[in-house]
Amino acid sequence: MFDLMYAAKGAGLAAPQVGRSERLIVFNEMGDERQWLNEMVLVNPRIVEKSPNTDVETEGCLSFPGMDGPVSRPVWVKVEAQTTNGQPFRKTFSGWEARLFQHEFDHLEGIMYVDHLGGADRAEAQPVIDALVRQFGSGGTL
Repeated sequence: MFDLMYAAKGAGLAAPQVGRSERLIVFNEMGDERQWLNEMVLVNPRIVEKSPNTDVETEGCLSFPGMDGPVSRPVWVKVEAQTTNGQPFRKTFSGWEARLFQHEFDHLEGIMYVDHLGGADRAEAQPVIDALVRQFGSGGTL
């Protein structure tokens, strides 16, 4: 999954994006394979606590090439997950890393960043979404 993520110039990827029905996320907040020490693999992650404070940043997605939009997210999240060896761990993500984790976690929940868009931003994205649905069907993997 890291190879696919780096080839697409991404910083994160969730198993459902590549047709896998596993609860697995990979990411590297640097988005650079030379920075492999920053790679994270989370198996069966879950958010156990969220910041009450949010911020809005522009997000894009490998599932929607060439698109982006403003998304509001908690500024930090506490997460429980397992390593690939089945070892449980807890981690608090903040800032960009929290946003990246939440974006990929949404994929595991069947939520896309475009689902967070509202008003004019959603209206602007809708024609592209409609074209993707026509091209790939509504049951495709995104």
